[in-house]
Amino acid sequence: MKYGNPIIPGFHPDPSVCRVGEDYYLVNSSFEYFPGVPVYHSRDLMNWRQIGHCLTRESQLPLRGVKPSDGIYAPTIRYHEGRFYMVTTNMTGGGNFYVWTEYPAGEWSDPIWVAQKGIDPSLLFDNGKVYFTSNGTFWAPVRGAYQCEIDIATGKQLTESKFLWPGTGGSYPEAPHLYHIGGWYYLTLAEGGTAEGHSVTISRSRDPYGPFESCPHNPILTHRSLMNDIQSTGHGDLFEDHHGNWWIVFLGYRYGEFSWHHLGRETYLAPVEWIDGWPVVNRGEKVLCTMEVDRPMTSRPWSALPERDDFEAPKLAFCWNHLRNPDPSHYSLSERSGSLRLLCGKPTLDDLDSPAFLGRRQEHLDCEVSTLIDFTPVSENEEAGLTILADNRHHCELAVTLLGGKKCAVVRRRIGSLSAEVACEELPEGPVELSVHADKTTYRLLAGAPGSLKELATAETRYVSTQVAGGYTGVYFGLYATANGEESTSKAYFDWFDYREKVNG
Repeated sequence: MKYGNPIIPGFHPDPSVCRVGEDYYLVNSSFEYFPGVPVYHSRDLMNWRQIGHCLTRESQLPLRGVKPSDGIYAPTIRYHEGRFYMVTTNMTGGGNFYVWTEYPAGEWSDPIWVAQKGIDPSLLFDNGKVYFTSNGTFWAPVRGAYQCEIDIATGKQLTESKFLWPGTGGSYPEAPHLYHIGGWYYLTLAEGGTAEGHSVTISRSRDPYGPFESCPHNPILTHRSLMNDIQSTGHGDLFEDHHGNWWIVFLGYRYGEFSWHHLGRETYLAPVEWIDGWPVVNRGEKVLCTMEVDRPMTSRPWSALPERDDFEAPKLAFCWNHLRNPDPSHYSLSERSGSLRLLCGKPTLDDLDSPAFLGRRQEHLDCEVSTLIDFTPVSENEEAGLTILADNRHHCELAVTLLGGKKCAVVRRRIGSLSAEVACEELPEGPVELSVHADKTTYRLLAGAPGSLKELATAETRYVSTQVAGGYTGVYFGLYATANGEESTSKAYFDWFDYREKVNG
């Protein structure tokens, strides 16, 4: 079996997996983006296809006014007696909750809230009981894993929260997962913070409440201090495949340039073997971008997704996200057949609001995105176009606007409190094409009549990296429109959007 890492590239952190027969389902954190918690499906662990989101309604996911990297933290997905359960934390909207469904590609229930505090919750269904485990970073006297039992129908806490294990001494012990494997209860933690010191540690006990003994070769997974293409490995979830082999999914990231990374934390996969009652990840060796393991898993790829979204479907493709809870009046797929319409509303990309924005993750270091936009601004406060967005204080726009009575393309870059227009080019009447060409270090921004583009400016990827912007997300390529705080009825029509990975050689 040969496969490539990351198995899900771009901003897909905190992965969790469950298996039903020969089908595998995976979820990730989504923070301030809506819909929340993407759901992926695979039949071979190598090829994954998004089938929906767990949180598609504002009643499930209130995000109004949330700051970058708030909102939905690490989810866990589990399956029990015909139902899928996804448990997570809304950092700014109520705390820990879970939702459930019998069909993971469909609608999920409204939230069922759990009183135990902490983040990164997990569920274990075991011998008629449901164990709810979360971490104690923010609320408990001792950091580490805490646990109680709950009524899965109501979320009611049935027992007091009990401290389980502090980890091995690494900072920010979080992401506790409890497993019942053989005669042991195994408890994993993420330690070291979600950067270069990240790791996965494990302990075990004969009882779900301990005492827990630490694995003698902890951490079982880390790339700290290693020269490797994959950095900051941690936050893992163990699972068994339908052949009886064990695996771990975990997060990590790839540098764009030197020690900068801008795609966000991605989802990786590594084999696990059990030796003397303890899991050993990838035979104790570092995990690579190209992996080959002697395991009987037949490749079952999905059909390739088209590079172009023509906006002809009645609903948006699953890859698209809004910032926070969207205003439905800002969007339409039916007003003009085969186009996405965005209204120039008051909110801007600088605001902790929900501007007319529709974005998809940058998943490859080398790629190109393009769109055809039909937009006639009537005042100089109106603009619409493409954005490269890390958060509300770190982004770069290639916008169509009005300057001195002329329709122009402008490039604006925002880095923290600094904002500047760095290029301007007069545009022809009618629809124009906007494009961004990306490699590891640079974004090239181009505009002009379709098929006749001119490069207007460049932008460094480092200034939308996590090391500069902070936070837990990654870069989005977005379509947007705004009247920059003014009232407007102007509309921008996007005829199509292309996303293409550039393959060297």
